[in-house]
Amino acid sequence: MLPRSGDVLRVTRAASVQFTSPLLFRVIRVHDWATYDGWCWLDGYELDSSGDAVERRTIFVQLDGLQRATVGPMPPRYRIGSQRQVRSSVT
Repeated sequence: MLPRSGDVLRVTRAASVQFTSPLLFRVIRVHDWATYDGWCWLDGYELDSSGDAVERRTIFVQLDGLQRATVGPMPPRYRIGSQRQVRSSVT
């Protein structure tokens, strides 16, 4: 599985020994840098449990060790159509 921009991944020790504690990671970009077969460099954001970005990172991972993940629903402030309509009175 080659990740794509916007994917949320669970990165564990299966992806690389450096990840002793699992983390959630939202992909910004997959680099096309030459590397070992089955490995890649990813740019993205480490996410907290609610899906908010806490740190931008570049990580080197084994593709077979990555797991797709989901985060909770987007907060209302980011949903399309959630803006309240403001009525103005013209006098």
